[in-house]
Order: sequence, then C-alpha cells, then structure tokens
Amino acid sequence: MAIVPVILCGGSGTRLWPVSRASFPKQFAALNDTTSLLEATLKRFTGPEFEAPILLTNEEFRFLASEQVQNVGIEGSRIIVEPQRKDTAAAILIAVLLEHRRNPDNILLVTPSDHTISALEEFNAAVRTASSSADMGGIVTLGVVPERAETAFGYLEVHDNSIASGGAHPVLRFHEKPDVGTAAEYVESGRYLWNSGVFVFRAKNGLSAFERHAPDMIAPARRAITNGANDLGFFRLARADYETLPSQSFDYAIMEKETSALTVPMDVGWSDLGAWDNVWSASETDANGVSVFGNALAVDCSNSYLRSEADGMQLVGIGLDGIVAVAMSDAVLVAPLERAQEVRSVVETLREHQAKQADEHPRCHRPWGWYETLCLGGRFTVKRIMVRPGACLSLQSHFHRSEHWVVVEGTAEVTIGDEVKLVSENESVYIPLGTKHRLANTGKLPVYLIEVQTGAYLGEDDIVRYAEAYNRSEVDVP
Repeated sequence: MAIVPVILCGGSGTRLWPVSRASFPKQFAALNDTTSLLEATLKRFTGPEFEAPILLTNEEFRFLASEQVQNVGIEGSRIIVEPQRKDTAAAILIAVLLEHRRNPDNILLVTPSDHTISALEEFNAAVRTASSSADMGGIVTLGVVPERAETAFGYLEVHDNSIASGGAHPVLRFHEKPDVGTAAEYVESGRYLWNSGVFVFRAKNGLSAFERHAPDMIAPARRAITNGANDLGFFRLARADYETLPSQSFDYAIMEKETSALTVPMDVGWSDLGAWDNVWSASETDANGVSVFGNALAVDCSNSYLRSEADGMQLVGIGLDGIVAVAMSDAVLVAPLERAQEVRSVVETLREHQAKQADEHPRCHRPWGWYETLCLGGRFTVKRIMVRPGACLSLQSHFHRSEHWVVVEGTAEVTIGDEVKLVSENESVYIPLGTKHRLANTGKLPVYLIEVQTGAYLGEDDIVRYAEAYNRSEVDVP
C-alpha cells in the first residue's frame, strides 16, 4: 500500500506578518527552530511507507520549494507549478489526475505545508488508520480533538462517543468557523473535531468524488496537464487551461457533499500556526509563560511572545503581559496576543498606504540565492547578496546605474563585457553603466558579496537581460 504525500505549499498568508509576507509566506519560514514548516512537513513523510511527495506551489515559490526539498534530502519529488493561485480543490484535483494516471490504487495523503505536529507517533498511527479506511474506498479527513473553543477553525460533527473510541467514523456534517459561543458549545458537547485540512484517499476514489460532485472541473484540469510542460525540474501547468478552473476549497467542492466522508480523530499536538497567539501556544515558554526567539530579551514579562529576526537589533520587553512583539529589519509588530487575528486587516491597511513592507520581505529570494538591502539613499543602494553553489545571475545591463561588487566570502566568476575573471574574498570589481555583466558561483560553497549601486534611478526594473538560466517571466526581478 503506497502512500503518496501531496503537499500544498502555494499559499501566502498574512496573519503572521511581518515574518510571513506575500513574497515569503510562513511555510518557508523557521518559526520555532531552524527548520522551516515545509521542511518539517517533508520530514514527516520520509518513512518507508511513503513514496516521494508531490508538491503544488506557484510561480513565485517554485525555487524556494525546490531548495527546501533538497535541504531535507528527498529524491524523486514532483513539484507542480500552478500558474495562478486557486483554492485547494483545483490543486488536489491535479494531484489526483497525475497519480491516477500513474497508479489509481495509490493512496494520496493531502496536507498543508504550514502546520505543526508535536506527537509524531500518534500522527503516524492516525495516518495508518485513515489509510486502512482509504484502502477500502473511503474518503477520510483527519480531525483534531479540540483543546479549546476556537473560532478560527472549521469543525467536523460526529456521533456521540466517536472521538474517544478511535478508528474512522462518519462525518455527520461540516461546520464553518463559528462564533465564540457556538465554538464553546461544540467543545462542551464532545461531538466536534477541528478540521485539519488533511485528507487520505485512493487516487481512483478521489477522481470518482470529483466526477460526482465537481465534474466540470475535470476536463480543464486534464487539459492543464496535457498542455503543460517540464521546465527546469518542475512541471508547469498550462496557464490558459488552469485559469478556467474555479477557486473553491476541497471541503466545499467535495467533502461537504460526500455523504460517506469519514474522519479519524487525532490528538497529536496539532496547530495551524494561523496567528501569533497560535505560535506562542506552540512554543516553549518559561515559568512565566514567556517565549523569546532570536535577539530578544524579556524582563519581568508574562504570557508574551518576543521575537527579533534582525541581525544587530536587540528587542527588549519590560513588564509585558499578554503581548506579541516581532521585530524585523524593516518592520515591527506590537499587539496584545488576544488581538493577533487582526494582523491580516492591518496588512490590508498597509497596502492601502502603499507600504512596501506589506508584501515585500527584507530578504528577497531568487532562483540563484537571495539579496537584502542594507542601506538606501537618494542616489545609492547597498545590498548583501548570496549566490548558491552552481548558480548564476542573468547576463544583464542597466541604463541608469553602475555597480561595485566586493566579494566577502567565497570566489565568484565575474563577466564584465568580454572579460571573464575570478574574484575572491576581499577583492572587488566595478561595472560601468550600460555594460553587460554576470556573476556565477562555480564553486561548492556559497558566495557572499556586497553590492553598491550608484545612479539616478535604482529600481529593480532597470534591467536588460541577454541570457537567463531560470526561464523567469518578465514579472520576476533579477
């Protein structure tokens, strides 16, 4: 019985701003340790019962997803690029069709990439139970035994005593996110589970469910696969076909209409880390309920979460109670933990004020590595750049700026005009305005350099590409 993990990693949540932003969402961030949420999800499925995963992500995150798969050391994974953000139904249908073509009897385990699970043995036991039911034709969702009256989750209603008896049980109905009073009634009754968004079913049964409940989605999804193409290790779905698919959740399109849907209750230390209060709840705290991360110091604080991700910036909290404080190099959030769910609306306000911090992360990730802006003036910009081993920037030139590169670690192969030379640590080069240039890392260690741009216009759109290694679209920056 082969289990194929299907990992959804194309979302761009904002409730964990300023760490999670549109350009670098939370699934790629390390929130409670040095492992990102996506990497932790991948590690969850490295046992012998699991085949290599299918990952579904979008254009902006394809190289981030690929890098983190490599970090975990998984071989044979398939990364599917969605040309447009849809909800979960479209992504899951693509995985169903791909696996059905490969082996219709294989079991798919569909999971988000941004949740945490602390009790791995108990989770694996729940997966085995769900897989047994799926092997007999069931469409199964994993339900979480609720710890509190939570308004941020959907709920699954089951029969009396189902939660305590183990095994798989019929889902009587799905309930949308309730208000506080209703959520308290759900938890008190003992008949409701949190909806985790984790599903287990055979590929052929998943396809049958779409044929029953969302048949109009199947033809365009098949065309998106047929007209898609392999590209640099990814499979890129055809945009024109994929765009015709509706944006619906898998719950709404399939599960709520599936009269034979089953759930397996699990009590596994699960959290969706949907807001900063959830991160605090899932973190290790001291005797006063305080959790600190990075360059943060708490003095006489209680029930608070302090986090600093900025090198050289020390965050200090004095006498705080029930507060979240998160410091980045370009933005700081301070709020009561009880109002953490309001962060999303604050991000919308920042967008209305055209604040770049609403969506742009201070570290901009690219296929070749990343860069971050250290200093910005009227006619100059200073950046720190990291280029991964074997990677290279595009061959390019600029109309309005010249550049100085100072290598601070490693050795770079630099092209300036017709000259190609190696530039090592403590060496520098100058690229005059309008000159074709490129930087490549042909070594086995990352290259770090400081770039100083000077000129009348320093925008990222001042670029002419002559050769590009990563098939990026015009909306991508260098």
